[in-house]
Amino acid sequence: MSRRNKILVPESRKALDSLKAKVMNTTSPENAKFEAAKEVGVPLVNGYNGNLTSEQNGKVGGRIGGNMVKELVRMAQENLNKKQ
Repeated sequence: MSRRNKILVPESRKALDSLKAKVMNTTSPENAKFEAAKEVGVPLVNGYNGNLTSEQNGKVGGRIGGNMVKELVRMAQENLNKKQ
């Protein structure tokens, strides 16, 4: 299944991947979802995961996305404080 989420600025993919790795404390952004799944007890495997419920998938994606948003807000606040 293809992704429905499209990055508006394709050149930002590398920066987003590095942010994901930073937020999830991992060296590889590809492994971030597996580490998040392990933390919340979701049996995510490489390959087909059609047996997972939407709730389980949401726990993994929500954890990663939520942490990324928190980090982006923190970075923005930091930049605003520097300008003042």
